[in-house]
Amino acid sequence: MTDPLDIAGWSCPLPLRNTPNVVLGHGGGGVLTSELIDALFLPAYGDAARTELGDAAVLPPVSGRLALSTDSFVVKPMFFPGGSIGELAVNGTINDLAMAGAHPLYLATAYVIAEGTSMADLGRIAEAVGAAARAAGVALVTGDTKVVDHGSGDGVYVTTTGLGVVPDGLDLGPTRLRDGDVVVVSGDIGVHGVAILSCREGLEFETTIESDTAALHTLVAAMLATGADVKVMRDPTRGGLAATLTELSSAGGVGVVVDEAAVPVPAQVRDACGILGLDPFHVANEGKLVAVVAEADAERLVAAMRAHPLGRGACVIGRVVADHPGVVVARTPLGGTRVVDPPLGEQLPRIC
Repeated sequence: MTDPLDIAGWSCPLPLRNTPNVVLGHGGGGVLTSELIDALFLPAYGDAARTELGDAAVLPPVSGRLALSTDSFVVKPMFFPGGSIGELAVNGTINDLAMAGAHPLYLATAYVIAEGTSMADLGRIAEAVGAAARAAGVALVTGDTKVVDHGSGDGVYVTTTGLGVVPDGLDLGPTRLRDGDVVVVSGDIGVHGVAILSCREGLEFETTIESDTAALHTLVAAMLATGADVKVMRDPTRGGLAATLTELSSAGGVGVVVDEAAVPVPAQVRDACGILGLDPFHVANEGKLVAVVAEADAERLVAAMRAHPLGRGACVIGRVVADHPGVVVARTPLGGTRVVDPPLGEQLPRIC
């Protein structure tokens, strides 16, 4: 005798309209997909989106060198103090372009959505993407949506690909680093990572720590407008300041010495790291950048950064040295030194 069918775990490929949650049919490329785009994504994006949003975008010609960057965002939780995966997906890719000196122009978005995700949550994320794109002045020109079944994912993952233009004559890269160059950071480190961690671990502080996610291209433009000899820029996301500085040191064949007391670490970040046994240098950042500039131009560059809303906390934290190439060391407040190693693995998974 044939066993009765167990339909409890089945998913309907053609669900009823007006469902409050995402279903597999929304990723099927048919009517439900079109409705999702027309009724959710396009209204959420507003005038940041091109209304056609085809599978490929045909863009007008631009003058200058093109910069292209793509990044995937899987942060958990999807909503956190100071932002969401939506802002993060826009700002993160814009910042990757900005670190190359590029002015961002266009973004493509791709969503992987778990079946059962709330339409309200997806709508909030799409609205955040649209708002961040409008604030940055970039156009959302094409995209894709996929839905995966239960057990194949959770929540929403967003991939953004950005296109920008690099001004003629701009030369940035770690191979330009020289003995005596100055290392500058745009503000407090570790804020984003601790904001995410506080949500997961239920940590409470006297004031709420909010992510500092932001698009940095206008700050970069202000920096470059000074005429300072900026050698290289990075946004210290995964792996934090430690990973960024060791990568630059290794790629440039130089050493870096950091004044640990000069690195701006907020008290709440320091306290949280102390409780959890983390090094603030390893904690991810969003909305912050590290720049290396010729010594003669450091004061001028820092002044220009402090005049910008996203660079008010800019300060010098160290120098490039010819000694110990590929190694970053920190001078401690007690007068000793320690080697600053990048994290061995992922201390804070799904941080961006």
